[in-house]
Amino acid sequence: MIMPFPRWSIAGTVFFLSLRFAFGAKGPHECTEKDYYYEYTECDSTGSRWRVAIPQRGQGSCTSLPEPVRGTECTFSCATGEFLEMSAQECTQCAAGTYSLGSGVRFDDWETLPAGFSSLATEFDDGPNGDNLSCNSSSWIPQGTYLESNRDECTVSLIYAVHLKKQGSLHFDYQYPDDNLFFQFFIQNDQCQELDQTDDKKWLQLTSQGDWATHTVNLKSGTNILYWRTGGIMMGTKVLKPVLLKNVHIEGVAYTSECFPCKPGTFSPTPGSSICQPCPRDTHSGHGASSCTPCNTSTHYATEGSSVCKARPPCSNKDYFQIHTPCDKKSKTQVMYKWVQPQICLIGVTGAETLPPSGDREPCPPCNPGFYNNDTATCSPCPSGTFSDGVKACASCPAGSEPVVGYQYKWWNVLPANMKTSCFNVGNSKCDGMNGWEVAGDHIHSGTGGSDNDYLILNLHVPGFKTPTSVTGGAGTEFGRVVFEFEMVCSGECELYFMMDVNRKSTKVLESWNGSKNRQSHTHIMNKNASVSYTWAFQRTNQVSDVRLKVNDVVRIYSITVSNSVDGVSSECRACALLSQPSGSLCVPCPPGRYIHPHTSQCTECPPNTHLTSHITQGPEACTPCGPASRSTKDHSRCYNDCMFSYSENNVSLSFDYSSLGPVGTLMNGPSFTSKGTKYYHLFNISLCGGEGRRAVCTDNVTDQSRVESLRESVELTNMVDTFICQSTIIPSSGRGFRTALSSQSISLADTFLGATVALNLDGVQARPDLFPQTNNKIPDVNFYYRSLEATSSCDAGRSVVVTLRCNPDRSTQGELTVPSQCPAGTCDGCTFHILWESSGACPHCTSNDYHQMEGACKNQLQDTLFVWKEPKRCVRGVSLPEKITLPCESMDFFIMMGLAMGVFTATMLVSITCYFWKKNKRLEYKYSKLVMSSNKECELPGADSCAMMEGEENEGEMEDEVVYSKKLSLIRKLKAIALRGNRDAFENVQLNSSQSNGLVWG
Repeated sequence: MIMPFPRWSIAGTVFFLSLRFAFGAKGPHECTEKDYYYEYTECDSTGSRWRVAIPQRGQGSCTSLPEPVRGTECTFSCATGEFLEMSAQECTQCAAGTYSLGSGVRFDDWETLPAGFSSLATEFDDGPNGDNLSCNSSSWIPQGTYLESNRDECTVSLIYAVHLKKQGSLHFDYQYPDDNLFFQFFIQNDQCQELDQTDDKKWLQLTSQGDWATHTVNLKSGTNILYWRTGGIMMGTKVLKPVLLKNVHIEGVAYTSECFPCKPGTFSPTPGSSICQPCPRDTHSGHGASSCTPCNTSTHYATEGSSVCKARPPCSNKDYFQIHTPCDKKSKTQVMYKWVQPQICLIGVTGAETLPPSGDREPCPPCNPGFYNNDTATCSPCPSGTFSDGVKACASCPAGSEPVVGYQYKWWNVLPANMKTSCFNVGNSKCDGMNGWEVAGDHIHSGTGGSDNDYLILNLHVPGFKTPTSVTGGAGTEFGRVVFEFEMVCSGECELYFMMDVNRKSTKVLESWNGSKNRQSHTHIMNKNASVSYTWAFQRTNQVSDVRLKVNDVVRIYSITVSNSVDGVSSECRACALLSQPSGSLCVPCPPGRYIHPHTSQCTECPPNTHLTSHITQGPEACTPCGPASRSTKDHSRCYNDCMFSYSENNVSLSFDYSSLGPVGTLMNGPSFTSKGTKYYHLFNISLCGGEGRRAVCTDNVTDQSRVESLRESVELTNMVDTFICQSTIIPSSGRGFRTALSSQSISLADTFLGATVALNLDGVQARPDLFPQTNNKIPDVNFYYRSLEATSSCDAGRSVVVTLRCNPDRSTQGELTVPSQCPAGTCDGCTFHILWESSGACPHCTSNDYHQMEGACKNQLQDTLFVWKEPKRCVRGVSLPEKITLPCESMDFFIMMGLAMGVFTATMLVSITCYFWKKNKRLEYKYSKLVMSSNKECELPGADSCAMMEGEENEGEMEDEVVYSKKLSLIRKLKAIALRGNRDAFENVQLNSSQSNGLVWG
């Protein structure tokens, strides 16, 4: 049932629209088709809409506008090549010279930024000096046939909003050659909410130099705001390669009410076209052309898709190039010169050059190893199981050996069958169909190209790798290696890229060189088995110019060697392992960790603590001893430390156990700033022990997330690094317009463990203790040495790392990792990295020398002996402190008391004896005094028979009241006198004469 359109709504709409354009009108008149145009109203809740007439701007007012009528369904759209004719509301074919996408819209003309597109730059956050760096000059730049992103570190978004009436899709072509630039595509709704997208849709994958990739996403009905966002980080002086964008096609718009005219240089010959075709070479066309106009080819030319014809210039030495002709039946070749095709220059005019004459015929170079010349003009590969050095005929390998398969290209008479060359330019088609590289006998060199900014492409396809029969793939197995020798001769900043495309799903720039380079070689090792395409891309300059200035810049490749290629040929044979039976002659695979014994041709296991060098399998020398304090894995694929280290000096042994430091240590240093002010950090992941299943992993989160599929298919995951020590560059989300921090440029710093020692040098790697603060710690620092075997353009011997472990009891068990303050990136020369790891877990095991005993006081005839750690304590785990020891003892108080008692007793005895003799002497003195006094009274002494004391006299002195002496003898004299008297008889008679007594004086 059709719902009637409300009359009041119709009248109101017409009245309102009429008023908008009524000012300035001369007066109302009858409306004609020139006075208005049709549009649809917004769809209502039922999905219906109305067609209404809108007055043309500036035409004045008119009367009798057509009444609104029921419109088509909101989801209605015309087919490609048609447009909706609004008067009849029917689909009509586009006229010749125009095109239509029906329900879609395409942007392929980038002379200017199309209407609806905008470029928005994000300001930087604070730089190293606290100032904001401006990005006002950064934007997406139209380049005619494509759009080019910014080349600096600013984050710039290309934005386009589209409203879809139904579900649709978007697809666009792009080039993304530089992983130093981040390229992100996402969609928001009208509420600025980001729609859910998987990582492989949000982060776009890298492309090979010159290759265009197509990205497709589904769009929801309603408003879709499309964002193409780029932001880079410039390390050193390298210039970023921009992202290129073209052919943006959106399906699902409401309808197309008109057809679009073909842009100049294109045409559509028939009605109902959905696309305009480019004009052929030497023709041109203008705007909305249905055919192309030929140029006067005698004086002018035009490249494909030209809008004008250009005058032909006189020929010069830049318009021809040199080639070596293929060998003829007489095995002869010669140098010839050919015009660059298509030839646009004129011959025979003033100033024009002619082709130089061809050179003399010379003998052809020999065939490459593994090929043979059977008296023909071409070299053919040797049959399977045979070998040749390129000169002799193919021969079978002797018993007990097998052919060494691969490719060894060192003679360049013709381009090998598994190689191809091309030329590409993103802005023109001058070199389309040209050879990007030319063979030249003993080398192959870059071609002339059509412009100085052409990409000259050389590609080598390897369908897979096959290790020798006696080598079994295991952890760390080398499946193959690519070695090439080259030189560059350039007057400016030319650049050579060496890239790898794994399974045609992901492209990675392995290495690049710019400027002139002396003759040198580069090696890439494949540790995963996959189908790989290797590409060499040479560009003289990235500046666009019609004038050839760098035509003489050239790169030469002298040899390319690929080992273990599945479809390879053989130049020699190698011994293989045989069956154990004496008569066995069939080659058999050796288990991991075994080499081929040169005398028995049997698989022999490598000795303990040695690792097998994968590209050498014969003889004991294939087993390389592990370094100090290291051991080998079970399959002898690598050496590692088991977290244990021992050291002895001056009869002192120290044992270390680093397992408490954790499986992987993490260090983020910085921030650092690029020359443009971008803030970034370096993240180091360190697997100190790195044993079975304990490896450090660094992962990019911004480049080619679709490579996750590669992991499922057991091929090389090029954006994930699994090694001993790896490094990633981290860019914080703040100030860059990205919602999360970005991790990119993950590289392996150490894939080989050299050993651990206190020495300052190991296998050519030098430790630098002067880079870190010195310490008075008597515990020596232990240095762990690592190396990466893959050489880089700046490190011919590969990168190396020294991790110095220092015992610090003040740190936690996990400890703290630091880099030298003089070298905030961790390296001072770009090749050797130095990291200090201070931790209490880096201290040695405790021994009995790390504690001492303390004896307590003897209490209650018991004495305690305690054990305490020496300070500062510089050991962990190991022996524990002994328990307290309690032993019986004799207290010092007992002897003191005994001494005091003896002293008191002796003193008491002496006092008693003294008192006794003193009292005895007193009585004697008393008697003598009494005797003297009696003698004085009678003037003479009485005659006495004896002076002895009679019985009873002993107590007489006690009855005397007092005796006064005129002179008192000393105690010593008294004792002496008593002693003398004691020696005489007890009853000695003393004769007293009166005459003698008169001479004595007694007081």
